[in-house]
Amino acid sequence: MTSTQADIQPHIIPSNLMLQVSGVNVYYGESHILRDVDLSVPVGEMVCLIGRNGVGKTTLLKTIMGLLKPRTGQVKFADVPITQIPTHKRAKLGIGYVPQGREIIPRVTVQENLLLGLEASGEVGRGKREIPEDIFDLFPVLKTMLSRMGGDLSGGQQQQLAIARALMGKPRLLVLDEPTEGIQPSIILEIEAAVRRIIETRGISVLLVEQHLHFVRQADRYYAMQKGGIVASGLTEDLSAELIKEFLAV
Repeated sequence: MTSTQADIQPHIIPSNLMLQVSGVNVYYGESHILRDVDLSVPVGEMVCLIGRNGVGKTTLLKTIMGLLKPRTGQVKFADVPITQIPTHKRAKLGIGYVPQGREIIPRVTVQENLLLGLEASGEVGRGKREIPEDIFDLFPVLKTMLSRMGGDLSGGQQQQLAIARALMGKPRLLVLDEPTEGIQPSIILEIEAAVRRIIETRGISVLLVEQHLHFVRQADRYYAMQKGGIVASGLTEDLSAELIKEFLAV
């Protein structure tokens, strides 16, 4: 491919794929962690990555974000090769990431946590330091807690804050690593509804690592991982009881 990143307008996607991972192999030292991984996320769809603990799901997300470098293989975002692009530039291209554990900043306020999300879009320093009202439409509880420290929120509220902060960067792809882990069921349903609404209203694509079956069922497609490789994939509506038993901790 001879076109450079600068040659392609950010809003133009030549294919119908927002993300494409091809033949990716990742090592920790000499330990082979990801093995010839192929995965794609279509525009405007949610794709769920399932598998037991320790099979490489988080490693794959970190590779997509540029936190880990593949030894071989390629990652494309909106048809642009990004394998050699650093993490902060991937964020500016339009990839929002909510890691496992959320990583909100506990000793700054909810409002300050949200405004930090503007860094990804490059709007800091341009006088655009407002929180859009649609963020509060998705997560109403945050509007009532703007002056509270991030660390004072419950786990579910922190997860909503982390997703909202990622949305502040106006991503085209949202990458979520186990967003329901350790969260009470009522909040899980709120987060599920918010993610579906994000896809429907913004056209954002979502790549989700999840173990909660109800949330998995919200996705359009799934990939199942085992021992660092993709071993099954398809439409989520076709996800069988056998696969659920094998790949989900339910």
